[in-house]
Amino acid sequence: MNILFLSMVNIRSLKTHGIYEDCLREFVKRGHTVYAVTPTERRNGENTTLIEETGAKLLKVRTGNLQKTNLLEKGVATLMVEGQFIRAIKKYFKGVKFDLVLYSTPPITFAKVVAFVKKRDGARSYLMLKDIFPQNAVDLGMLKKTGLKGVIYKFFRRKEKRLYAFSDTIGCMSEANVKYVLANNPEVDKDKVEICPNCVEIRDLSVSNATRTAMREKYGLPQDKRIFVYGGNLGKPQGIDFLIECLRSQKQENAFFLIVGDGTEYGKLEAFIQEEHPQNVTLMKRLPKEDYDKLVSACDIGMIFLDKRFTIPNFPSRLLAYMQAKLPVLCCTDENTDVGAVATTGGFGWSCVSDKVEAFLSCVQSALKADVIAMGENAYAYLQAHYSAETAYTVIMEGNRV
Repeated sequence: MNILFLSMVNIRSLKTHGIYEDCLREFVKRGHTVYAVTPTERRNGENTTLIEETGAKLLKVRTGNLQKTNLLEKGVATLMVEGQFIRAIKKYFKGVKFDLVLYSTPPITFAKVVAFVKKRDGARSYLMLKDIFPQNAVDLGMLKKTGLKGVIYKFFRRKEKRLYAFSDTIGCMSEANVKYVLANNPEVDKDKVEICPNCVEIRDLSVSNATRTAMREKYGLPQDKRIFVYGGNLGKPQGIDFLIECLRSQKQENAFFLIVGDGTEYGKLEAFIQEEHPQNVTLMKRLPKEDYDKLVSACDIGMIFLDKRFTIPNFPSRLLAYMQAKLPVLCCTDENTDVGAVATTGGFGWSCVSDKVEAFLSCVQSALKADVIAMGENAYAYLQAHYSAETAYTVIMEGNRV
């Protein structure tokens, strides 16, 4: 089968690791040919290029700047992507008949591309729903349902509904996501909505005691304390103001907090560190991936933070990185996601709502007393059972859908 994959993630090679690369590599392993279409932003100074790998072709389409830019430029660039992708597919893949088109959100502006491929080739379409926009922007106060921002909201809401309508199957990250989509989009046939979780190639990323000691020494981290690590984006979705409240209130002598990442709210954390000089917190910018993976594995407990205002059930993929490192996970989130419930029922974590510092402190105290080695093994076993790339492949391909 010929698989067309559309995404705004800048995939440079299927040899790298990530939820999309690992999934697509599984398709290649099973004998399919993958054609991935992803952007290369104008700031990179690259023209549209086609990269060939064993069993796959990666089409890097020159687009406007989509990330780390102002809202106007990002909005215009996002709306132009549909036309840019269609023209690139016509030019570079004109002789290819696709059997299945896979695409992920964000963004929600792939409907025209999907419709074009379905009409031209009679392909089946599968939406990997990783984000629910524009409601997430409403939750965080970036859009409103009334006034001028309401006009923008309604425009993108129509785009969202159109994308759902063009999708033969909608794969959601968790049960909470399935329930949300059906409850808020009654026109969507429930039989075409299913769980297709974030999945990765199963890799044991845990480290030896010697590496653990060396990594802590390299980055000036304590050897005799339990280190809680947060790694990833530091933006509005993570509720950084509440994270700072939690760090400010934490006084446990045997607990240490490591924050590694970057994003629009990084400056708030940096200012907090510079002004208050907390003795049990270290803040770092993004690291090279190999060092980052080893450093996370040298810690004891992973952390997930989500803004309390979310009404959509996010399910952060960084959970899988912690599980690969055999770390239990502390989830401090809104009330609508089920990521915390997965961690607690799976026996590898703790969960609280991100609106009360006391609840976070209670989870920390529980984590300090826990057998984190055994819980980390539970996390890895749960990963193997539920979140392998093989699982995603099977879900997408099962039955007569394709």
